[in-house]
Amino acid sequence: MLERFVYLDNAAATRLDERVLEAMKPYFFDIYAVATSQFGYSLGIDARDALEQARATIARRLGAKAEEVIFTSGSTESSNMAIKGVALALAEKKGRHIVTTPIEDFPVLHSARSLERQGFAVTYVRVDESGRVDLEHLRQAITPQTALVSIQAANQEIGTTQDLTAVAAICRERGVLLHVDATHSFPRLPLDVHQIGVDLATLSAHTIHGPRGVGALYIRAGTPIRKFMDGGFQEFDLRPGVEDIAGAVGFAKAVELITPEETERLRAMRDRLIGRLLQVPYTRLNGHPEARLPQNANLSFRFVEGESLLLHLDMRGFAVSTGSACFSRSLEASHVILGIGGDHERAHGSVRFTFGRFNQESDVDAVAEAVAEVVSDLRRISPLGKDAEREQLVSEANRRL
Repeated sequence: MLERFVYLDNAAATRLDERVLEAMKPYFFDIYAVATSQFGYSLGIDARDALEQARATIARRLGAKAEEVIFTSGSTESSNMAIKGVALALAEKKGRHIVTTPIEDFPVLHSARSLERQGFAVTYVRVDESGRVDLEHLRQAITPQTALVSIQAANQEIGTTQDLTAVAAICRERGVLLHVDATHSFPRLPLDVHQIGVDLATLSAHTIHGPRGVGALYIRAGTPIRKFMDGGFQEFDLRPGVEDIAGAVGFAKAVELITPEETERLRAMRDRLIGRLLQVPYTRLNGHPEARLPQNANLSFRFVEGESLLLHLDMRGFAVSTGSACFSRSLEASHVILGIGGDHERAHGSVRFTFGRFNQESDVDAVAEAVAEVVSDLRRISPLGKDAEREQLVSEANRRL
């Protein structure tokens, strides 16, 4: 039995780094005032200074200007603000059409569907079997009425990263704004918004050992966007409400702590785990084999239900996630696996392993051994296991021939 619980669901949320907490503490107990203007009292000015320093830190990592970063409550609000705000701002001037993909995270997909209910047209660009965008289809999908293209930097489930430089070039060529959901990639993967040509980008602290409930939206200066909520004039009159100073400071500290060396350590663990798990019979990697998040390994195990594998791993001390419908409140199998051409069996048998700062190299072999044992046990007691045995006999017979 493991001496500690091994958490491998860092794409869902990460443990807060103690250094982030220490950076946040003064803004709970000492500098707790709202961020006032320069003509306010000193405690409020100190709060505003901390907020602006946090904004500048995140902006530098993006290659952006500080005033182009808007703090939000997280990736859901950021994507809603970007997609709905731009679509509504350009509805009359440009048109009522947006373009996205069928494998986006729910804040993007559900924002698109909300706009469809309001009379907008949405085109879902094809992706290949690894989850990468069909660039020619993207080019064809953009029309003179297209207000916005929204394409993720990296997929939340299978980890596939997109060629944002190529995507942005097409958007510039066709004269349309580009929103990028970088929730799962920033700042582990470089994102220079001005160099690439990104107009809006969704960011979040909860996937990088920062606090939950805080994120940001990069908005290129001059981008037309309608105010998402009514209220005060905070965040450059785009996001009303009392600013979360401690959250912003924690987000900035979390960004500072992400290093290339740490990212390479996660990549090495990911590659070792994929190599070990592909040795399990009837297993396949989901997502692109190379263009993928450094911390993400997603595999499907045939003849096994993902929820059964997850529960057995939990009893052995491992936390992972699955694309099975039984673990979805919508009772739908993974829309990502289905979106890349996978069938329901592949979706139900998919399991995501995501690494974080507090994982150790020993976790890789431990979870790989546990998965191999559990998969073997489940196949042996499952009616589906007979299909595996039959396929194994046919394969062996073909080899002898």
